[in-house]
Parts: sequence; C-alpha cells; structure tokens
Amino acid sequence: MAVSIIELPGKLLLTDYQGNYSTYIDAVYSVFEHDFIIRKAHFGKWPLKMKFHPKFQDRAYTFYHMTHKGDVENERIPDFRRCERMPWALPTVETFPPRGKVKCWEQTRKGKHRVCIWLEVDDGDNYYVVLDVRKTFVLLWTAFYADYPHQVRKKAKEYEEWLKQSGGVCTPDELIKNIMLRIND
Repeated sequence: MAVSIIELPGKLLLTDYQGNYSTYIDAVYSVFEHDFIIRKAHFGKWPLKMKFHPKFQDRAYTFYHMTHKGDVENERIPDFRRCERMPWALPTVETFPPRGKVKCWEQTRKGKHRVCIWLEVDDGDNYYVVLDVRKTFVLLWTAFYADYPHQVRKKAKEYEEWLKQSGGVCTPDELIKNIMLRIND
C-alpha cells in the first residue's frame, strides 16, 4: 500500500527560495537538524546516530550524503530531488510499522550491513532511506529518490528476495537485532 502524498510533509523546492541555493540549502539543513539532531530520530527503539566528521560546509557529513550524489566521495554534487524530500526522511524512518506503509529489509553493500527503508508514494515517487548497522548502534547513512523505473524494479526485487530468505516481514527492532547478532559473532 502506497502512502498518499497528502499524508507527507510538503517538499522543499528551490523555487520557493527564489532560486537562491544558499538560502535553500540552509532551509533543507534546518529540517535535517530538527528531525535528526535536535529531535533524535529512532528506527524502532534504536536511536539513529550520524557521521558529523568530516564536516561538509560546516554541516554534519550525513546531511551531505542525504542531499548529494556521485560515486567519487569528494566530488558529489547537490541532488535537488533528495533535497526536496528531506521532510520525508523522518516519516520514512519512523512510520514503520504502525501504519505499515513502508517496506524495510536488510541489504549488504561492500561488506557493510544496511537496512533499506522504502517509502512508496501514491503519486509514483519512491524515496529510500538507508541505515548502516554497526555492532552496537545504527547510523543514518543516506537517502535517495528513484529517478528511473529500473531502480524501483531493482529495489522491489531485492525486497522480495529478502522476504523469501528471511521468512517474512519483521519489526525494525527484530531486523536490527538479527543483523547485530550476525555482526557480533
């Protein structure tokens, strides 16, 4: 079941800031700071930690990862679709499972144990937040918007394969606990 666009906070658009990137990115960071630094967001019972160093433009490094894209770390560029959806990051992380309108699963990338959280929106938007599970804590890692249908199909296939392997949907707490048990073995 997809989330209704009406249920989500509004997107932050560059045009709402008269195209002024500096003012715009400050507003996007303000949402991030409120939702993840001041408020201290959780995935289930797990408080989300984040990378503050190295700072990027005097902001937490996690923010940089959630709002910029690119394969070469120090050459990432702003991604306005990621920035627009920053108000969606907190509801994506904290909605599961009460309304059950997001999907989450474990994924392994380059030896790292991650949780991918998929917010499927009824207007066709697909937004993902990724958490990095460590031995004793969980890091808010990145977020992104699926630009192309093949990206959505790839994530849907990954989710279905995880469901088959894991035996079904579990709570955020069970998912994190299971990953940490394997990491700590």
